[in-house]
Formats: sequence, C-alpha cells, structure tokens
Amino acid sequence: MIRILQAGDPEARRLRASAAMPAGVAATVAGIIADVRARGDAAVRELTARFDHAELESLFLDDSRWDALAAQCPSAVRAALELAHQRVRAFHAPQVPESYEQKLPDGGVLRCLTIPLRRAACYVPGGRAAYPSTVIMTAAVARLAGVPEVIVATPPRKDGSVLPEVAAAARIAGATRILLSGGAQAVAALAIGTQTIPRVDVIVGPGNAYVTEAKRQLSGEVRIDSLAGPTEVVIVADESADPRAVAADLIAQAEHDPLALAILVTPSERLAREVAGSLQPTGIAAESLANHGAIVLTRDLDEALRFADGLAPEHLELLIENARDAVGKVPLAAAVFVGHHAPVPVGDYLAGPNHTLPTSGTARFASPLSALDFVRRQNVIEYGAQQLAADAQSIESLAHAEGLHGHARAVEVRKK
Repeated sequence: MIRILQAGDPEARRLRASAAMPAGVAATVAGIIADVRARGDAAVRELTARFDHAELESLFLDDSRWDALAAQCPSAVRAALELAHQRVRAFHAPQVPESYEQKLPDGGVLRCLTIPLRRAACYVPGGRAAYPSTVIMTAAVARLAGVPEVIVATPPRKDGSVLPEVAAAARIAGATRILLSGGAQAVAALAIGTQTIPRVDVIVGPGNAYVTEAKRQLSGEVRIDSLAGPTEVVIVADESADPRAVAADLIAQAEHDPLALAILVTPSERLAREVAGSLQPTGIAAESLANHGAIVLTRDLDEALRFADGLAPEHLELLIENARDAVGKVPLAAAVFVGHHAPVPVGDYLAGPNHTLPTSGTARFASPLSALDFVRRQNVIEYGAQQLAADAQSIESLAHAEGLHGHARAVEVRKK
C-alpha cells in the first residue's frame, strides 16, 4: 500500500519528481486560450458545455439565484464559514502594507502609495469536489486588501448553478460576482477579457493541471499567485506520535488528488511499521498513497528534519516532542503545523493563515497567499527648485558616467 524507503535510497531522492504534474496539457491549453481570445463569450460557453455539460444563457450567476442558493446552505456550515471568515480576516489584516512618506533635506517629498488592484478573480475548483473554504481564503483576503470587484470563478453544475455552500461562502467573503466557468477557459477569459467577462488584474486560487498551465501561459498578461501542483504533506514524527493519527493525516492529504504527495519521515522503525499497518485508504487516497506515498526512515530526528525541509513541502507536520523548538530547522516549508493537535485540516478550514500555498518545492522561494497579492505600490517623487539645485551635480555626474548625456541635459536646462 505504501513504500518504506531509507533516506539515502535513490528512490527517496526522487520523491519530489514522482509527483510532477502530468505532461501533454500545454498544447491543449494554448488552443483554448487562442479560442477564447478569438471568440470570447461564445468560446467560453461552448467549452463549458463540453467539459461541464452546462448550457448557459448568462456566464454569471444572477443575484436572485445566488441568494436563493446561499439560503440553502446548512446552518452549521454557514456558522463555520462565518467563523473562518473572521479568523482569516484577523490573521491577514496586519499584512496590508501602509503607504508612507519621506522628506528630503531641501524640500523634496517622496511617497510610496499602496493601491488595491481594481479587479481580482478567485478560482475555486469544482471538479472532484467543491471548496467553499477556498472562497473564504481568497475572496475575503482580496476584499480585506481593498479590491472593489472580486469575481469567484467556479465550474457550474449541469443546471447552471453552484453548490449552496459555495454561494454562501461567496456572499460571506464579499465577492461581487460568480462566473459560471472553470478550467483553462475561465482563466483565459479573466486574463484576456471577453464581451461580458471583464479583464482582471490578478487570478488566484488552486486548480487542476489545465488551470495551472493556463496561468503559466497568461502570466505576462495578468498577475497570478503561483503555479500550483498537486497538494502535498510531509510529516516528521518520532516515538511520541500516535500511528493512527499519522495514518489519518496521510490519508487526509492523499484524498485530494491521485497525484497528491503524502510522506512520513521518521527515525522510528516501529512507528513506520505501525503506520503502514494502520493505513486503510480507499478510492483516490488509495491510488495516491500507492503511487506517490512513502515512509522514509532516517538515522535520527535531525536527519528527518533535514530531509523534510529539503522537499520544501506545502504542508509540514511536526508530530514530535518539543515540536516548537524544531520550527527553526524547517525554514523552507510553506506552512508548518506544530504538535500532535495541529493536523493540516485546522489550517485548511479554520485557524486563519491562508491555505493557498506554494507547492512542488516552490516554497523555497514563494509564500502563502496574502493581502500583498491584491495590492500594488506606486512611487511618487516631488521635487521643487531648491531640491533639484541641491541634487543637480550628482545627477549630472551619474548621467554622464553612463553615457546618457540627454539625462544630464534634462537637469541642466532647469537650473536657474
């Protein structure tokens, strides 16, 4: 059901590569983008009918139907979404950068202004499952950052609707519209703009290989959050860990996707055997663990932490004694879950930090989704005659040194 490897095995070193995104989608996505670019709404409608079996009159969910669907959301789910919304806003609020101003000694004024993007799109998967939690994690942060128009894009059901939980989450998060389209065609329409779908400034949120490839191909035309691959968890555990809890956490991540990466790294042979014996996955989780899961045995805990950090995982659980002290040894992980009572689902749903995280090893240079993804900065430089006179000689010297004599002249003509 799951491989048990030694840390030094060549197969263990290839674990990251074994979960790579499937090949062969680039040409298909390029064709979809070209079609949307050429035919706009008509292409989006046809592709939605082909892939999602939904015939749409309008590509957007109208407000009355949106409210009716949201009202069908079970009360317990609504309460959980509202709590998650509060936690997410509270955690992300300090991330919104302040504008600032500086004054130069001879009257010049320098400002850096934080300006919210005008329009954001939040992609919410709807294939194997629907993710109202992703609506909260993306749309709520966009609104917190001051984005006035936030479009949630999600594949529709066959009747042209969305799940009540997604509709409710979009209302709670403050989304302004719901686009009834998914896949590469939705990303293309939002990045390019069509007759009825406005062009956005940023597209965030997870998706399948086609969504990710569309983001990659369109990244020069729109800001994207990241090129996310299949989800992943690495668990570092020692003798203090409960094998049943470790097994449950591996299965929890593996059930997302047949390509999900779920790995236990431990110096304990006993724990490895007991976890392997406790695994009883079914369906997608069984396929994922059989093909991409692994238990990696190390010589000691320090080697386990080094091995795990080397993978730069999306989620890293520390099911060890003195887990807090080990956080400093795993700086490359995107999100670290500390201690035996902090499984990944607490971060997926309720804790507050964003669950939209870098995958495929990109956590070594990329960060979780934040308010910074929804703003831009503008530099403002204000000079008067006195400040220009004070700085003129230095500017002219640098301009002549670079051979840009016209730059120097632009200063010289202003001197009195």
